[in-house]
Amino acid sequence: MGTALDIKIKRANKVYHAGPIQIINSTIEMVKPGKFPSGKTEIPFEFPLHLKGNKVLYETYHGVFVNIQYTLRCDMKRSLLAKDLTKTCEFIVHSAPQKGKFTPSPVDFTITPETLQNVKEGSQKSGHPCSRPSSVLPGQRQVCRVKRALLPKFLLRGHLNSTNCVITQPLTGELVVESSEAAIRSVELQLVRVETCGCAEGYARDATEIQNIQIADGDVCRGLSVPIYMVFPRLFTCPTLETTNFKVEFEVNIVVLLHPDHLITENFPLKLCRI
Repeated sequence: MGTALDIKIKRANKVYHAGPIQIINSTIEMVKPGKFPSGKTEIPFEFPLHLKGNKVLYETYHGVFVNIQYTLRCDMKRSLLAKDLTKTCEFIVHSAPQKGKFTPSPVDFTITPETLQNVKEGSQKSGHPCSRPSSVLPGQRQVCRVKRALLPKFLLRGHLNSTNCVITQPLTGELVVESSEAAIRSVELQLVRVETCGCAEGYARDATEIQNIQIADGDVCRGLSVPIYMVFPRLFTCPTLETTNFKVEFEVNIVVLLHPDHLITENFPLKLCRI
């Protein structure tokens, strides 16, 4: 039984592989040498998860630059004339529930042309108006490749029930299009992982998309409440994690596409926990 914490660091168009770092490595003999009887043989087993040194038992997580995996490998040694058998499988580890009372943190938001940040100059000539942003800086609103004066008038309101999220419960809220001069093409929820890894050369911070869910298609009725509902995928999320060598954080983007080629993004940092 073994555990690997795999860290990759991306800097200057290069990816440095810093792992895997072994957290647990334990071997037990399940059966003494001999022969199995005919028919089906079941061998029950169990073993404690003893950590090496001052290592921490992190929750299972499959990311891009950070991976935390726990695996079991069973080896069956056979005679010289028979090939040894090996089987490996992954098992999932949950972190201990957080101590103390869980406190929701609801957030209300309003999006208008005047509240937008990172407005870029120029315009898109052909093709898709803009590729999906991997992540926007926390707390910022963005519109893609459009001058502020050329933006159509719009007013979007909404709220998230909490940005402190229990990982086993969905992210919920609502969005209301109060008014918009331009027709709406779609409204999407984008879940983003932000992985920060450290090395001798410094820290590398990379944001990548986990999933994208369309919550509205076409020109949304004005004044209609559009539900926000997203389940956190088990293997690709974990409680927000901050250690000496790496951090794993999460954000959600509300992405609104307007005709003909305007893409507006509202970004919310999330804190995930297990209770």
